[in-house]
This record gives sequence, structure tokens and C-alpha cells, in this order.
Amino acid sequence: MGMEKTSSQKRAFVKEYFHRQIELWGEKTQQNLQSKRVVIIGCGGLGSSLAFALGSSGIGEIHVVDFDTVSVHNIHRQIAFKVGDEGKYKADIVKEVIENRCPFVKVSSHIGRLEAFTCKDIEVDLILDATDNLPTRALIDEYAKAKNTPWVYGSVEAFNGQVCFFDKSSFSAFKVTDKKPAGIAAPIVMHIASLQANLALRYLAGLSVKKDWLYYLYFNDEGELITQKFGMPKP
Repeated sequence: MGMEKTSSQKRAFVKEYFHRQIELWGEKTQQNLQSKRVVIIGCGGLGSSLAFALGSSGIGEIHVVDFDTVSVHNIHRQIAFKVGDEGKYKADIVKEVIENRCPFVKVSSHIGRLEAFTCKDIEVDLILDATDNLPTRALIDEYAKAKNTPWVYGSVEAFNGQVCFFDKSSFSAFKVTDKKPAGIAAPIVMHIASLQANLALRYLAGLSVKKDWLYYLYFNDEGELITQKFGMPKP
């Protein structure tokens, strides 16, 4: 038999790997996650954390899209990368890291911008925004509406962040400018990505999700974490 596992050994390994999640929602739901497909647009801070969270949860197929390469200033908040990765394509590194971490997920890397991915007409169950600019998010919303597929928005700046599960509402409610985020603390990136991943995982597992509500999280001057929520306008 060598190093090869039998079918029964593989099943036992899967049950052990996802033991705590199976305790949460049972084997059938965990097995169903293997049939789910998502795309993560952007492989930076949010995208790295999203890929770790969803890959380790047993999502069967993850597409990652990014045109960029790793720079030194990325590494402190983009957990998929390490010193020495400079100049390598982010999407390729995320694919390698996640597949090595979780052998039950197939990751496909797409080097290029969102428009190049949409031309491939790949079907997914959910779209995840991990970008850093408003115009691209407006394009994600157009893509999602054209495919009749929900998407999860996330943004970070300084110690603040926003998350929304877009279903019927439109990103046109935002004023789209080319404003770039200012400085960013690493923990808020992981926090917002965690919230996005939780919404995504609940949806893919068939659990209830509050859709079309914008959550705004920030630390006030006294260091208290404040969470506000707003209903997004629907057409």
C-alpha cells in the first residue's frame, strides 16, 4: 500500500481534519461544502485571510484573481506571504499555500484583472471582494448582478472596516471615487476578512445570513470597538 491511503483511510482523515466543524453542523453539511465554488477577487490582505479561512473550512473549489506581485510593504498584513516572496505573483503563492494547508480544496490562480476572469465565464456560488478600491468593487457588483450571484464586500482603512453581503442591493449606493485607503493596521484586515468569511461560510453551509446590511466597525477615541449597521437600499 506504501504511502497511498485507501478510501476508508481518506474518509477517516477527512472526518478527523474537519472534526470540530462536523461537531457543529454534521457530516452532510461538511460534505456539501466540497461541492461549493467561490472566487476571491484580490489576493492581498483580505484575500490572503479569506483564502486561509475558506480553504481550511473545506470549500471544494476556490478561484483567486490578482494581477499583482508581492512587495515588501505587503507582507506585514498579507498573511500568505513571507520575506523572500517579493516579485512573485500573489495568486500563485496563495494557491500553493492553501492547497498545501488543506488537501481537500482545489485552488485555481488567475493572473490578471477582474475583467480577464469574467471573460472565462466560470460558474461560482459566491463572489468575495478582497480589493482595495471602489471602481473595482463597482465592477464586481456589475459582474455579480449579471451572473445573478451574491457577493461579499469588505474594506479596511486605519482601524476601521466595512462588510456587506450583497444580494438584491447595488453598490451604486456608494459614491464611487478613485480614493485609495490610507494607513492600515494588520489586525483590522484579519478582523474584516474573518467577518466576510463567516458570512460566506454560513451562506455556503445553508445557514441564515442577514443580506443587504452594511456593517461598519471602528474604534472610537477611547479604544472601544463600535459596530453600526445600515440597511442598504434595494431596487
